[in-house]
Amino acid sequence: MADRSSTDTFERTRRRFVRRQRAGRRRRWRLVLAVVLVLALLVGGLWLVFFSERLAVQGVEVRGTDRLSTGEVRSAAAVPTGEPLATLDLAAIEARVETLAPVREVDVSRQWPDKVLVEVTERTPVAVVAIGGDVRGLDAEGVVFDRFRKAPPGLPRVQVSADVADDALVEAAAIVAALPEELAAAVDHVEVRTIDQVSLAMRDGRTVRWGSSDASEQKAEVLAGLLAAQEAPIYDVSVPGQPTVCTQPAVCGDD
Repeated sequence: MADRSSTDTFERTRRRFVRRQRAGRRRRWRLVLAVVLVLALLVGGLWLVFFSERLAVQGVEVRGTDRLSTGEVRSAAAVPTGEPLATLDLAAIEARVETLAPVREVDVSRQWPDKVLVEVTERTPVAVVAIGGDVRGLDAEGVVFDRFRKAPPGLPRVQVSADVADDALVEAAAIVAALPEELAAAVDHVEVRTIDQVSLAMRDGRTVRWGSSDASEQKAEVLAGLLAAQEAPIYDVSVPGQPTVCTQPAVCGDD
């Protein structure tokens, strides 16, 4: 009886060992199959993204244009159609679009599966300036970027002498951009002698000595109060903490 009991115990142990071996082999095979499947999916995905025509560039969408046409932006962007969307150099495309003068900012992104989106923010003129006989737009950063047949209504003109440096345009643009809309509409032109000697010629004939673009918002606030409080031919807000009003131009010096 003892021998039979021992034989039964041995047999049960052997069977459990065989079952564990078979289960181990099945787990290993499942692991191998899973790894093969993952590798196949990875290779297939890489091929689809980087080599397949399914995810190649087929079109370019342009948004945000007003002065520029979508054709002008597409031409400047020079997006290579037919190339994999994943490998496009978006920074290079942005740099090409930024060469267009009316463009202030541009953002280029991938639109899966096969499109490129170019979103443009155009410059907005705050004044106009005559350059070489052309009327050009000037934005708040002092960038000359557009041409007009004649100055749009409501935009002041910037007048600079031939020997004034380009940074004077930046000063003038910063000053005009700081003016409240109602005050800017009352300005006929901005006269720039140097970057520290800027004056506003109002449409009603009055003159404002502005100085540089420093503290322009404070100067605009002070000027609005002076214009409302007292009629005078000349106002000086170049030092906004000590503004002056001149009622006798001959006494105030050349303007």
